[in-house]
Amino acid sequence: MSLPAHLLPPDAPLTNLPHSQWEVFCRVIDNFGDIGVCWRLCADLASRGHHVRLWADDSSPLQWMAPGALEGTWPGVQVLDWALSHNSAYVASLPPATVWIEGFGCEIAPEFIAACADFIRAGSENHFKPPVWINLEYLSAESYVERCHALPSPVMQGPAKGWTKNFYYPGFTQGTGGLLREPALLQDEANWGPTERTAWLQVHGVAWQGERLISLFCYEPPALGAALAHWMAGPEPTLLLVTPGRATRAVKAIWTEALAAAGLQDGQGHLRVHYLPLLSQTEFDGLLGSCDVNLVRGEDSLVRALWAGKPFIWNIYPQDDGAHADKLQAFLDCLNAPPSLRALHGAWNGVALAGEADGKPWDWNTLHAAEMLAAAQNWRSRLMAQPDLVSQLLNFVEKKR
Repeated sequence: MSLPAHLLPPDAPLTNLPHSQWEVFCRVIDNFGDIGVCWRLCADLASRGHHVRLWADDSSPLQWMAPGALEGTWPGVQVLDWALSHNSAYVASLPPATVWIEGFGCEIAPEFIAACADFIRAGSENHFKPPVWINLEYLSAESYVERCHALPSPVMQGPAKGWTKNFYYPGFTQGTGGLLREPALLQDEANWGPTERTAWLQVHGVAWQGERLISLFCYEPPALGAALAHWMAGPEPTLLLVTPGRATRAVKAIWTEALAAAGLQDGQGHLRVHYLPLLSQTEFDGLLGSCDVNLVRGEDSLVRALWAGKPFIWNIYPQDDGAHADKLQAFLDCLNAPPSLRALHGAWNGVALAGEADGKPWDWNTLHAAEMLAAAQNWRSRLMAQPDLVSQLLNFVEKKR
């Protein structure tokens, strides 16, 4: 099965925009979301003809997330060890960059900043300019995003004194930086149909018998046991495709309890489970396109679920102070989600949300109702009509330069 066009390593630029050098910095906090978003950003920039150096403190997830990235087979993207950014001599040997991006507020090494500042000062007669310095923030639908998007932050001390950082917020509205979306994505999604789904399942060893397909990429959602029991005892045969790591561990840990709740023995009921191996980003996108319902987590998979245009539930990253509930509420409000879908999100995440419908939260017949699919496709259409993140970044950089 061939790769979708939007994720093929580019052999040539897809645009006529002037080429520029970008530095993208990424520190992997947990769960691979940081490196996943940063890699999609780098690959998208490279597909448009730009050159990118990705500095990561843990690039090992790219071995399965973007095969070939570490070996340098993605033209336009070079993956570098974060530790090298502390080596002033090495940094000074690199061609200067037009843009610096701090992924999710990670701080660039002082040695890197000093080496670049020295180079610019030494080459002042050649009119070298400071890079456009961008702090790429986390995705949110909360109201502060539009207020803070693209605000400048002057650097007041150190070798880069007098330069400016710029806060840049992805988002779901016209007043934000938009969402990552490759230029060919719409065409790829339009071309993904029953034939492509069957091929994807076969390639990945999934013995599909025509059941409803649900993908599971989650943390440890409070309602997972109730969901498993519902699928086990429900009338519709269901095949649950479980991603590796926390989702697999969560299902296995609660399986016996879910069977008891459904009043069944192991091997009974209408739920089958297939445990998937690690998937590349291309394969993960195919998973979401192949399933009838997608249960996703984090930032990158939420955006990909939106582009898939299928009913989905978002397992938002839980925070000790409960701030995730407000973030989830803002997201559902932004998309004007139906009350029943709010109830499903509230139950899945173990939080109370405004606007929930009364009644049973795990009503999967409601989730599969025509209004849910229509809502998902309307959201996709609305978001597709807005400029994507990389296009907006390129325009922002051009204005700053």
